[in-house]
Amino acid sequence: MNFWDYDAWTIVLQLGIILTAIIICNIIRRKIKFIRNSLLPTSVLAGLLIFIINFIPAVNNYINRDLMEMLTYHCLGLGFIALALKTNQIKKDHNKLVIVDTGLITVNGYLIQGIVGLTLSLVLSFTIFPSLFHAAGLLLPMGFGQGTGQALNFGKIYEGLGFENGATFGLSIAAIGFLIACIIGVIYLNVLKRKGKLKVQEERIANNGLSTDDIYAEDEAPLNEAVDKLTIQFAVVFLVYLITYFVIFGLSYLSERFLGNFGTNTLKPLFWGFNFLFGSLFAFIIKKILVALKNKKIMKHTYVNNYMLNRLSGFFFDIMIVAGIAAIDWNNLSGLLWPLLIICAFGAFATFVYVRFICHKVYPEYEHEAFFSMFGMLTGTASTGMILLREIDPNFETPAAQNLVLQQVPAIAFGFPVILLVSFAGKDLTSSLITLAIIVPMFVGYNVFLLRKYIFKKKEKKIDINNK
Repeated sequence: MNFWDYDAWTIVLQLGIILTAIIICNIIRRKIKFIRNSLLPTSVLAGLLIFIINFIPAVNNYINRDLMEMLTYHCLGLGFIALALKTNQIKKDHNKLVIVDTGLITVNGYLIQGIVGLTLSLVLSFTIFPSLFHAAGLLLPMGFGQGTGQALNFGKIYEGLGFENGATFGLSIAAIGFLIACIIGVIYLNVLKRKGKLKVQEERIANNGLSTDDIYAEDEAPLNEAVDKLTIQFAVVFLVYLITYFVIFGLSYLSERFLGNFGTNTLKPLFWGFNFLFGSLFAFIIKKILVALKNKKIMKHTYVNNYMLNRLSGFFFDIMIVAGIAAIDWNNLSGLLWPLLIICAFGAFATFVYVRFICHKVYPEYEHEAFFSMFGMLTGTASTGMILLREIDPNFETPAAQNLVLQQVPAIAFGFPVILLVSFAGKDLTSSLITLAIIVPMFVGYNVFLLRKYIFKKKEKKIDINNK
């Protein structure tokens, strides 16, 4: 390969296109008021810009959709690893049970999206859209709740199970989810503002309330080390991802060798699709090892830095979002447009109603702040939730922001069976029906726990009345 060959420049060109689009859209967002007021993240605007450019014949040859999908896939894993390596400190006055409740609400968001999406895709496949993949609706929680990375992963898995253009369908759900998060979120913000139920904060603090301690701690490696601190953060993240690769490779090899077709067709795609979960697991392990080495005085300094890891995860997720939207192929989507819109519309309505109801019950002291953070996350990403939250709580004075950050661990624990069921449901019609029969009682059970104060309080009152 020569330096002037196109293949030698492909990755650089794609990253250049993505980052240039981000710069252009950031300028547009800052200069055009109605776009700024829409609260659409710059990364979503950049993805839509590249998606539109794809329609120009003279330009679209330079946009490599396969490589965009690859960047989406890898940035999902790398972003989760960067988040998992962070040391999350729980404030002393923060109710730990509320964090568990927030994780459950997140999973319930996936469940209600899964119930609505799967029910609709089953009904549509038996009626007006017989060619629709029976489990297509389960890409709704992957696209809305998990974002472009998971939408792509499970879209690819479903393609292997017979869903033609499943990846494009999943990525389109994720893109629509971002639009719903911001458009519906802004409309509802203005409705509440007009009713006098909240006051939207216009002013912003330049550094978002960051102190020196948030950026640099005393026991961290000094800035005059022989290697740059940012380089160390990249090194640790990619070390974990390297470990992830070899473990998944080993599991795939063993499953193919000892389980035959089941290992090749079922477990192998699942292992590689769960790169972000494996990455998060090994990141937690590496983090514990680093803490142990520090406690035993084997390692003098703390090398991972929360502030820089935040910036890294933000970078990876921005690239993931732009690349994911840019990878959508309109030609492949045209035959799936109506099922897509129907599933997204009903899914958005169900998510809005559920999150509004449950936040009123679980977070009575800051229900609006909790709603906007959770609704933004369950239709976009955590950053979308934070963007909406900052409109009414710019200094993060309520616990809503910390709930959103710390809920990841309980959400993974409660949500892992859901992810397994999404893969299982795609196998055949019977598997889809079994999945629906499981996730409905899961949703009910989780909500009984969330509403325990109201349910059991009523029962206690009835018992007291009977005793009297």
